[in-house]
Amino acid sequence: MMHRKIYVLALLPFFLFSCKNKSEEAISVNPKDSSAVIAGDPLPSWNNGPLKEDIISYVEKVTKKGSPDFIPIEDRIATFDNDGTLWAEKPYVQELFAFYQVKKMVEANPALAQKQPFKAVIEKDKAYFEKGGDKALIQLVGATHTGTTEDEFETSVNAFFKDAKYPGKNVPVKQIRYQPQLELLNYLRSNGFKTYIVTGGTIEVVRAISQDFYGIPKDQVVGTSFKYKYDDAKNAVQREPALDHFNDKEGKPVGIQLHIGQRPVFACGNEGGAGDIAMLKYSQGNKYPSFQLLINHNDSIREYSYQEKDNLSLSTAAKNKWHVVSIKDDWKKVFADK
Repeated sequence: MMHRKIYVLALLPFFLFSCKNKSEEAISVNPKDSSAVIAGDPLPSWNNGPLKEDIISYVEKVTKKGSPDFIPIEDRIATFDNDGTLWAEKPYVQELFAFYQVKKMVEANPALAQKQPFKAVIEKDKAYFEKGGDKALIQLVGATHTGTTEDEFETSVNAFFKDAKYPGKNVPVKQIRYQPQLELLNYLRSNGFKTYIVTGGTIEVVRAISQDFYGIPKDQVVGTSFKYKYDDAKNAVQREPALDHFNDKEGKPVGIQLHIGQRPVFACGNEGGAGDIAMLKYSQGNKYPSFQLLINHNDSIREYSYQEKDNLSLSTAAKNKWHVVSIKDDWKKVFADK
């Protein structure tokens, strides 16, 4: 129950304040060839400087045979948060999907528009959720994310992503991906790293787009998950309205162990909600040389500018000597074109 409370509290702002091209495909690498590299500049959307140099230097030293820092290919695990790390998070895409589901459900059953909490969503009644708290949000999340088979849910997610526009920018959701991060994913994979998404978002929503958006297959997505049961009559897995694992903050190392079974040597997250600190700390405990990267959202012109009130992520990064990306200074370009 505690995990469910934490999850819906994390979703609270969603309901209160909301209104492949070939160059991006994963570059194949022969597992036996640990020295594969991308010709030319592997990170063209990153400004030249110490951070870019440190990333390239790290990859080169841990993939060079004979190097004292060499990491065997089977141990080259890289984990990336998604919201605010691989794509924008103001607002969260998960939020947009929840509202999409409400709209579809009300269209199919208009009577729901007069029932709570659907009525509050349709009428944008902030007070309802403020007053109802956990109970109202659990009901809404359960109604929009569960009660279907996995195949049915994936169909809904795919339909949402097909036409969804990102508020404030009026572009397809695919265009809120960060171009420098797409290049980093490709660069790591070209050097034998296996890339994973480790997100606080629900695992099935991210799995629906992970291959197309990031070149990351479904089985390399770790996320918040609901409980499932097997329906023998339908011969299908059914989603239940109960949270199984909340994959944020301290839940991320647990999710990594559960799905991957080993610590990442490269971990990337972002400041904004302090959700990636535990994952980056966990990575730093690796027996091999490791690299921690934290995205700082400080570009109000090209992206957004926001900070944690207590500055915990950036303070922890400074304390542990993690690398910090200044979107304003380190990224030549922010968003993907298509």
